[in-house]
Amino acid sequence: MQTPEKTPWRPQPKDIVRAKEVLNEIFTDTPLLPTLNLSERYGATVLLKREDLQTVRSYKIRGAYNKMRSLSPDELAKGVVCASAGNHAQGVAWSCARLGIRGTIYMPATTPKQKQGQVKFFGRDYIDPVLVGDTFDEAAAAASEFSRRTGGMFIHAFDDPRVIEGQGTVGLEILAQSPAPVDYVFVPIGGGGLAAGLGSYLKAMSPETKIIGVEPAGAASMKAAIERGAPVELDTMDKFVDGAAVRKAGTLTHAICAEVLDDIVTVPEGKICTTILELYNLNAIVAEPAGALSIAALDSYADRLKGKNVVCIVSGNNNDITRTEEIRERSLLYEGLKHYFVVRFPQRSGALRDFARDVLGPTDDITHFAYSKRTHREQGPAIVGIEVAAREDFEGLVRRMELAGITYSHLNDDPDLFDLLV
Repeated sequence: MQTPEKTPWRPQPKDIVRAKEVLNEIFTDTPLLPTLNLSERYGATVLLKREDLQTVRSYKIRGAYNKMRSLSPDELAKGVVCASAGNHAQGVAWSCARLGIRGTIYMPATTPKQKQGQVKFFGRDYIDPVLVGDTFDEAAAAASEFSRRTGGMFIHAFDDPRVIEGQGTVGLEILAQSPAPVDYVFVPIGGGGLAAGLGSYLKAMSPETKIIGVEPAGAASMKAAIERGAPVELDTMDKFVDGAAVRKAGTLTHAICAEVLDDIVTVPEGKICTTILELYNLNAIVAEPAGALSIAALDSYADRLKGKNVVCIVSGNNNDITRTEEIRERSLLYEGLKHYFVVRFPQRSGALRDFARDVLGPTDDITHFAYSKRTHREQGPAIVGIEVAAREDFEGLVRRMELAGITYSHLNDDPDLFDLLV
């Protein structure tokens, strides 16, 4: 990693202790709970820091409330402004209602309905939600302009000292709650506020602890910033992990993370989806995509975790149930259990029956079929989705298609065509 020549600011343990005293006004510590199945899988003691059990179901309330409690009466009188993909917005909305402050909250138009609804619920009559743009960065630009125009105090989602200190209280609680010294902490990264705050506290109070930052592969802005030595704007970004999809890392958070992180890893979005489903099925935990990030990264460190004390932060559970099918689909594609093909069928009766008889294995299942008969043609293309029981079944499926003389294209291997047709 490239480290900036000089970090402009970094929170000290006393700053985070002070933030914890402020936060004690509104909640008690979230639990640090062992998980048997993950501990057995990795031969380690794996503990989950359950920030999904916060009042607003994510850690973001920590930074938002700490920042707003630091404002003067004159500043509060002008109201506050923020931009968020949902979780920070909920923290600010809840704090506005708690403190009796007017707030204008900008969210991307792509913010899941569930998060939009929760922002309105927590903010009551104290907030004005505004949907603008497709990404957090676009919403942030609009919010900054509104703040300059109206004089309202801008509550940054991550790149602010008081916000970073508030998020750092997660690290304070982990050290206080862990029954043994902590060897590894896996922390999700969007803009980097949690990693910067938590990392600063742990490096000061438990320097032997390895801090591993985790980003979604399609939105790895902090990794790009650390590799370049400065925040850079991503050319493209997958917005699926909405709670961690930030096109450009913060200036403060990048400088701090470059110093305190021992490593930063990226996780494919499909792997995150598999983890979401496993958390629900095995642990009865409903995690949003960003909330599952840290656990999804454990495989990349599996050979180093045996016998270690490991903490993963479940950062939030604001998941929209309407996304469940997309999550399952992405998981199946990542695990090699679902495949889409363009198949050229002879335009005659019984062609599909022959395909099912000659190609499908005993545990294969057609889950998608789109076909329109074309006149005056010998063959017609169909989009066929097939789910297999095990990854290795794919080889037999393809071999049977070739033996049957079927003309096909595998869409999973062509992302552009896949997105267009599926």
